[in-house]
Amino acid sequence: RVQFDLWDSDDVPVPRKELLQKVKGVDALVCVLTEKIDAELLDAAGPNLKVLSTMSVGFDHLSLEELKKSILLQLCVYVCVGIRVGYTPDVLTDSVAELTVALLLTTSRRLIEATHEAKSGGWGTWRTLWLCGYELANSTVGILGLGRIGVAIAERLKPFKVKKFIYTDVAPRPELASLIDAEYVSMDELASQSDFLTVCCALTPETKDICNKDLFSKMKNTSIFINTSRGGVVDQEDLYEALSSGQIAGAGLDVTVPEPLPTSHPLFTLNNCVILPHIASASYSTRNAMSALAANNLLLGLKGQPMIKELKL
Repeated sequence: RVQFDLWDSDDVPVPRKELLQKVKGVDALVCVLTEKIDAELLDAAGPNLKVLSTMSVGFDHLSLEELKKSILLQLCVYVCVGIRVGYTPDVLTDSVAELTVALLLTTSRRLIEATHEAKSGGWGTWRTLWLCGYELANSTVGILGLGRIGVAIAERLKPFKVKKFIYTDVAPRPELASLIDAEYVSMDELASQSDFLTVCCALTPETKDICNKDLFSKMKNTSIFINTSRGGVVDQEDLYEALSSGQIAGAGLDVTVPEPLPTSHPLFTLNNCVILPHIASASYSTRNAMSALAANNLLLGLKGQPMIKELKL
């Protein structure tokens, strides 16, 4: 009973010009991270747009202020509920946590370097300190932004005999912290104490470039930095300087700015930086669950019923 128009390509995102043309007069829109939902798009869609469903847990590609303005306008002029927004948290927690652990181990144990050496003939006689890395046993793991994913990461790392989990957030989160016996610390303490620092916070105006020269300068030169949240939380120039100067030992990134990161970017020249193409949720079961949740959020929103996962604006 729903008529829909589908951009049927997994290789390239829908061109902006075509998207602006296609959204005219629609009642609902499903989007992914590659689509910027801003004033221009909302104006192009017009007053019929009532439901927006994003196939993502993050929503930094949505202009929330513009969505709020649209809601106020529609409430005032049309006396209706305005635009409702569905998203897909929870269903990707396990896959993101697994990928984060995989990236952490790959970076800390220098697996990409080791694979290259084995393939290129660099594997010669046994050497005492060749390709040595850092192990999790007896280490302190820091979590920047403790939520469901941060807890899931810690639960997977605990069997590696991690000595201590610490975290920082906008405020202490005792209920979540108690699940992994994590201690709340300041940002400075998080930087200085962590042997492994994993970023799990959302990208907001407050967290943009929060991982910068100041943070890296306080970290140990044996520390491993991991980011599977959003590229915008890291100042990449400062990260490059920290890695190339030996201020920190290594970094693993699943997210960058921009995406894709140009192959000419300086970070790609560093052996101690592992960069993945934003694949944290890329498991068959997770992507299927995200797709179903995004579709059901949209259909429920069109019916005026409670969404399974709705973003409160």
